[in-house]
Amino acid sequence: MLDLSAVLAARDRVAETARHTPLDYSHTISAMTGADVHLKLETFQRTGAFKIRGATNRIATLSEAEREAGVITASAGNHAQGVALAATRMGVDSKVVMPENAPISKVKATRSYGAEVVLEGVDYSAAAEYAHQLEAEEGRYYLHAFDDEMVMAGQGTIGLEIIEDLPSVETVVVPIGGGGLISGIATALKGKDPDVRVVGVQAEGASSVAQSLQKGERIELDAVDTIADGIATRTVGERTFEVIQERVDEVVTVSDDEIAVALTTLLERGKTLVEGAGAVPLAALMFEKFDYDDGETIVPALCGGNIDMNTLTTVIVRGLVETGRYLRFRTILEDRPGALEELVGIIADHGANIYVIQHDRTSRDVAMNDAEVELDVETRGPDHVEELVTALEAAGYKVDVLV
Repeated sequence: MLDLSAVLAARDRVAETARHTPLDYSHTISAMTGADVHLKLETFQRTGAFKIRGATNRIATLSEAEREAGVITASAGNHAQGVALAATRMGVDSKVVMPENAPISKVKATRSYGAEVVLEGVDYSAAAEYAHQLEAEEGRYYLHAFDDEMVMAGQGTIGLEIIEDLPSVETVVVPIGGGGLISGIATALKGKDPDVRVVGVQAEGASSVAQSLQKGERIELDAVDTIADGIATRTVGERTFEVIQERVDEVVTVSDDEIAVALTTLLERGKTLVEGAGAVPLAALMFEKFDYDDGETIVPALCGGNIDMNTLTTVIVRGLVETGRYLRFRTILEDRPGALEELVGIIADHGANIYVIQHDRTSRDVAMNDAEVELDVETRGPDHVEELVTALEAAGYKVDVLV
């Protein structure tokens, strides 16, 4: 099984390519949670995510013949970029299979780092299956995204940085997809200090590890569904599952809504942009998915910041809705002059700001002398939303909250 010596050796190999990323104390998150919170900003890593570490370590340990043959891999996006850049820097040809719905930004970035990109499959597992076909046809070396000890060791260099920069750390919170990141980090941390607690976090819609631990064996999900595309894997690796069972103290799950709140909080209060997978550890902390003491020194590992701009827009709105900052609702008006003005007047009287109004007289769902109106409104919090909805209903409007 992977051990501390492998992680220490990996640090020397990745030093010239991977950055030592900041560990930043967060006054805002500490005040929110009551813990002593330091954010591991792996979002500032080259390629925008931690994957460059594992990819560099794996390619550096390949034989000359394996390098000559070139490498191939499958990835939802971040591993793709890490492999592309690491391979290019070491003069190795690379090909990456990505799911057909992979974020456009990640596809473009992977190509810009020098890899040939093939889009195939509905998710990571399908892309990986096709990549193995190409591996056999072209004789390339398959560079696994997570179930490889050299990849795990490379990712584990994050754990070394955390404990060396903050020796007082008590808990480290890490996202889990296939398990490579948390396996490496847990190995580094437990090797340095067995008392450091390691908490893993998955999205509810991709909770293969949480379910595997409950059953005591690896399981594969039929499908995954989460905004955290970087950890949207149907199963955990064989090697990584063994490490998780032995060295990870607890695995919890968070919802997409909770991920959205964490992401928007980081963006608004911390001026830090993360992708869905990067927000998962903070979501677990903010929504108290695991127990911790007041003042406990906790490090959420923010593993990446490569979020598609269209996805970001959706996630921000989702986060604003969950925190009562955005309300979308539908109601019915009499189709007469002044009816819309009366509705808008109530909204204005209660201090809400209208973003969008859609007014439809032709909907089959309303009477001939009525009109359907849908509004997007800026609000100040859950209490303000409740106040506004109550006022509208008191005035005789039937309010159908949409988001």
